[in-house]
Amino acid sequence: MIEKILPSRVAVAEALFDPSDAVLFPGEEELIRNSVESRRKEFTTARWCARRALGTLGLAPAPILKGERGAPIWPGGVVGSMTHCTGYRAAVVARREDVLSVGVDAEPHEPLPDGVHETIALATEQRRERELRGMSPEIHWDRLLFSAKESVYKAWFPLTHRWLGFEQADIVLHSNGTFTAELLISVPEPDRATGPAANPAPTGFRGRWLVADGLVATAIAVENEPDTPAG
Repeated sequence: MIEKILPSRVAVAEALFDPSDAVLFPGEEELIRNSVESRRKEFTTARWCARRALGTLGLAPAPILKGERGAPIWPGGVVGSMTHCTGYRAAVVARREDVLSVGVDAEPHEPLPDGVHETIALATEQRRERELRGMSPEIHWDRLLFSAKESVYKAWFPLTHRWLGFEQADIVLHSNGTFTAELLISVPEPDRATGPAANPAPTGFRGRWLVADGLVATAIAVENEPDTPAG
């Protein structure tokens, strides 16, 4: 499903159930040792998907451990993102030379639990949602907004290694299956004199969304533009 809203240079692997042959690699078991069975299954299957996606890129299976704020640690030269919800798990990966960052999220296509929408939606976003509900009432725009914000954070953090709250991204959902995100936060530019060259912090993102089979999915891929030849 998610592959429909990502560029072809991103490898995708999905699962609608937890396969019996999905196993954890060294180091992963410690991350999930005290978790309940349902959490163990989604964690294990998401990593099973990740290894399948890495294989699509011609890369060997590898443990997917956790780094800062629980972000996945991908093999060198690789960017990726994972998501899971009831009845769906997925992982996406790409070579960093092609894609600088990627963020995906899947959610059940149903209203958010009571009280959640008010904590994640800006006043401007709520106003736009009301307009969208008038045009397409069959879509749960509140859940779509939540998913888009999750994808924004997953794309943002690997580029900046900084937290981003729900209130720090203003999402504009479009009925044509796209969305934009304006980031309401400033990040100091990297000190290129004392540290390695880095890409400047993004000020916004463009993404795509899809509703199908009882799920809503959102995706952002920050593609690496080739250098412009001199002359």
